[in-house]
Amino acid sequence: MRVVMLSWEFPPKRVGGIAAALEGLAPAVASQDCIVDVITAGDAGGAPCEAVSSNLTIHRVLVYVETHDFFDWIHRLNDSMYAPAAEVIKNARAAGEDVILHVHDWLTMFVGLRLKDDFGLRLVTTIHATEYGRNHGIHTDTQHQIHSWECELIQRSDSVIVCSEAMRHEIVQHLGAHWHRISVIPNGVDGTKLDAHFTPDERAAFRLRFAGPNEKIVFFIGRMVGEKGAHLLVEAIGKLHPSLPIKLVISGGGARTHLEERAQALGIWDSVYFTGRISDEDRDGLYAVADVAVYPSLYEPFGIVALEAMAAGVPVVVSDAGGLREVVEHDVTGTTTYAGDVNSLAWGIDRVLRDDVRSAKLAERAKEVVRTKFSWNPISRSTVEVYQNVLSA
Repeated sequence: MRVVMLSWEFPPKRVGGIAAALEGLAPAVASQDCIVDVITAGDAGGAPCEAVSSNLTIHRVLVYVETHDFFDWIHRLNDSMYAPAAEVIKNARAAGEDVILHVHDWLTMFVGLRLKDDFGLRLVTTIHATEYGRNHGIHTDTQHQIHSWECELIQRSDSVIVCSEAMRHEIVQHLGAHWHRISVIPNGVDGTKLDAHFTPDERAAFRLRFAGPNEKIVFFIGRMVGEKGAHLLVEAIGKLHPSLPIKLVISGGGARTHLEERAQALGIWDSVYFTGRISDEDRDGLYAVADVAVYPSLYEPFGIVALEAMAAGVPVVVSDAGGLREVVEHDVTGTTTYAGDVNSLAWGIDRVLRDDVRSAKLAERAKEVVRTKFSWNPISRSTVEVYQNVLSA
């Protein structure tokens, strides 16, 4: 079976969670006796054609016309993706291979639907998040346009994959999807790639880059957008300071001026470290030295960063938004707080930091759950089963 995956982001291009998901899924599917070709954008670098293994090839394309209109750029990207995808499909057909298209979110639906029609292919779509969910409704013309594309993509797909039961309810209720055509397959993580391998001296030196010897490190990594809840985390640290010696480390790209101004207004500027985007090595190092990882999302279809922290053995505090409550079980694998509630969030962080023994037990249990439930091998098997069912339908 030949699988053509279409995504606007794939490493080294990282914008949201799609890149992280496909970085694990694509090679895992390739290990299931499938030949996988990922067609993606190349504006962040990477080889135009990268043979990762005998069964996995990444094709990166560029948009050569400069444009500052995101919709225009997306359409041009989809146009650029058509030729390499069509060549892969023609070669596969000539070799007598079955071909499946796998589109990830609406951003590559245009090339996906064109290929489906031109070659008579079956289309599987993964919906990673929705415009309705991100914005708690559809309020603007731009949101309405994206929402309409999402609805069209779902209607024209032969099967839909989502990462959580919360997402299945969301797209049935708000995007008109049919329940029986949706498969719930969680995202995964390779915990072996998150080990920092520090000696004690190296660990101490790395930790001093971010916090004093007596400060507890509260770690957050994510985009600086409202739905991820970093503003709530700053407020929660304001409530805990100075009863606990804390250093809040906030990592991730995006506009953060409002967060910096709020930290100054709360008098906790010296207790907050904004790193901006960080390398994978620094991310793994922060997982190794953090006392707690906190993800207070207001909207979260799944929460792969929480899964990464769990795999790295860090105690986690999360909100109960969306798929997070399916990833973290309260008082079993972590601490869950009420979404949007600063007092609840502060309580959760305080609880973890004041009881190291309990927190370590939860973190160890979480690591085992990740290993057994959220590893890529069973996830890829379930995904290939969706492909097979679509081909045989």
